[in-house]
Amino acid sequence: MAKKSSIEKNNRRRDLAKQYANRRNRLKAVANDESLPLEERFQARLKLAELPRNSSPTRIRNRCAVTGRPRGVYRKLMMSRIALRELGSLGLIPGLVKSSW
Repeated sequence: MAKKSSIEKNNRRRDLAKQYANRRNRLKAVANDESLPLEERFQARLKLAELPRNSSPTRIRNRCAVTGRPRGVYRKLMMSRIALRELGSLGLIPGLVKSSW
C-alpha cells in the first residue's frame, strides 16, 4: 500500500487539472496560434506560467486504484500488475482466467 499522503497529493493534482483545464486550453490555443502577434502570444505564455504547476495534467501520476502503487499500472484497468494477479487468483475479476501448468 502506498503512502496515504502520496495518494492524496495525486488526487489534489487531478482536481486542480480538472479545475483549470478550460483556462489552460484557451491560453495554449492563443500561445500556439501563429496568426496572432508575437506580443499577444508571449502574454498568453506568461499567463500560462502563472497558473499552479499542479494544474498541469502531466504532473498526474497513474496509480493503482486498489493499492495506490505508482508503477506497473495497466491504464485500461487502473490497477497494478500485482493487484490484478491477486484479485485474479481470488476470482474477483470477471472474464480473467489465470493459467497455470
